[in-house]
Amino acid sequence: MLDQIKGLHHVTSLARDANENNDFFIHKLGLRRVKKTVNFDAPDVYHLYYADEFGTPGSVMTYFPFPDAARGRPGTGEVGVTAFSVPEGTLAFWEQRLVSEGVTGLKRFELFGEQRLTFEGPDGDGFALVETRDDGRAPWTNGGVGSDEAIRGFHSVSMRLQDGGATAELLKFMNYEEIDKSGSVRRFAVKGDSNGADVIDVESLPVLGHARQGAGSVHHVAFAVENRAKQLEVRKALMETGYQVTPVIDRDYFWAIYFRTPGGVLFEVATNEPGFDRDEDTKHLGEALKLPSQHEHLRPYLESHLQPIED
Repeated sequence: MLDQIKGLHHVTSLARDANENNDFFIHKLGLRRVKKTVNFDAPDVYHLYYADEFGTPGSVMTYFPFPDAARGRPGTGEVGVTAFSVPEGTLAFWEQRLVSEGVTGLKRFELFGEQRLTFEGPDGDGFALVETRDDGRAPWTNGGVGSDEAIRGFHSVSMRLQDGGATAELLKFMNYEEIDKSGSVRRFAVKGDSNGADVIDVESLPVLGHARQGAGSVHHVAFAVENRAKQLEVRKALMETGYQVTPVIDRDYFWAIYFRTPGGVLFEVATNEPGFDRDEDTKHLGEALKLPSQHEHLRPYLESHLQPIED
C-alpha cells in the first residue's frame, strides 16, 4: 500500500478562453491566481494556476486555455465533478453569489450526509461546493469572499467510469479506503494523515458512452506526496504492480509522474516541493509571466502573442 500519498495535489483541466477562465476563478469563486506560466508542451498556450494564498497542495486548480477549443463531451473515463470545501451553513451565500454572477447549472442536494451545490464553469465544467465541518485550512480572503464563507481547498473529485471495480482496487493500493456507498457511487478517503483534500468518489455508469476531451474536461488529477524520495517509492511500487509510469518530470513547481488508470482517467503523482514561491515572492504570486527555462528564449514572442489577461 502506498502510504506516501496524502490526498489530492491539483486538478488540471482544459478551457477555451484565458480571460473568461481567469475571471471565473478569481472573481466569481474568489480564489487566488498563484501562477501565470505556459504549457510545457505547447508554450503558446497558458498554464494558469488558482489556489489559496500559497498554492498549497490540495487547493490548486490549473488550466490549459487553448484558444477556441471545442467543448468536451461528458461521459465515462473522466473526472466529472471537482468539488471544493466550504464551511457549513454557507451554501445559501454561495448560491446567491453565483446566481448574481451569472453562473449556470446550479443545483442543491445531499450526498453522503453532506450538503452540496453543483454548478457549471464557463465551458460546462462540472463543479460543486460541499459544506464541510471543521476544515481548518486557511482560505484566501483577498478575492472578494470573506473568511467565513471562502473556499478552503478541494473536497473531492468524482470519477465517472463504465466499471469502477479495477479503479477501486487501485485507489485502495494508493492508501485510500472505501468509507461509504450510495447507489452507484462509492466513496474513498485517504487512510491516516492527509492534507484535507482526501476524498475520491467513483461512480459506475456501464451504459454511458465514453467522454470526448475538450474545453471543460479534466485533463488529469494529481495526488500529493511530500518529496521526490517518496515519489520514487510510489513510482517503483506502481511499476512493480504492472502500471506504465512516466519518468519523473520537472514541472518547475513540483516534480511529476503520470500513469493511466484502468478506468481511463490520467493520474499524476506530484511532490509538495519546491512550491509556487520558488520564482516569485508570496506577495506577488501569479502576477508576472513565468516561463520554463527551455522556453525563456520565446519570451518576446509569447509576450506579444499570448492573450493579455485582464485582472
